[in-house]
Amino acid sequence: MNPKAMYKLSYGLFVCTAVVGDKKNGCIINTAIQVASDPNRISIAVNKANYTHDMIKESHRCNISVISQKATFDMFKHFGFQSGRDVDKFADTSAFTYNTSEDGVPYITSGTNAAFALKVEQEVDLGSHTLFICEPLAMRLLDDAPSCTYEYYQNNIKPKPQAVGTTPKGETVWRCTVCGYEYVGEELPDDFVCPICKHGKDDFEKIVR
Repeated sequence: MNPKAMYKLSYGLFVCTAVVGDKKNGCIINTAIQVASDPNRISIAVNKANYTHDMIKESHRCNISVISQKATFDMFKHFGFQSGRDVDKFADTSAFTYNTSEDGVPYITSGTNAAFALKVEQEVDLGSHTLFICEPLAMRLLDDAPSCTYEYYQNNIKPKPQAVGTTPKGETVWRCTVCGYEYVGEELPDDFVCPICKHGKDDFEKIVR
């Protein structure tokens, strides 16, 4: 099987935000869809490794902000390449602007075109992710710019990987397809995380020099 076939599936991109106590946090997700119209329901899938996931499970509330084609790579780095367990993502807002919905959860207003305040009704364990089935409590239009798909992000927003460095003949290089970081070694550990962009093994390609 060729795992790159997964890249051909059509995805939007979203900033998913949550609040527990005084802590605000957010992460990038690529799965948010309307699954029913009467009553209106939206499902989101969030990786269990994300701190935002745990906050949603505790609070049963979240916002999703639909990323538009006006978004900058800095916003993706801010919400996607660092963990809320290590940093306060809302302490430095130089990469984005936000407002707060009636339930106290922030939603992103820069580089987005719509926002939804969601209340979790059901949870489904999907292994690496939890699927949250949610009731929309508020829906806002923010901009007329087209939504950013995963393909648009790959082709127009994400910087192109840097050229592979010169290594001794026969050496194996694992290159991160997101940021271009290179790991030299015959095998890449299954639990390896890119030290630059925090993406896992699935986002590395093997190159032999």
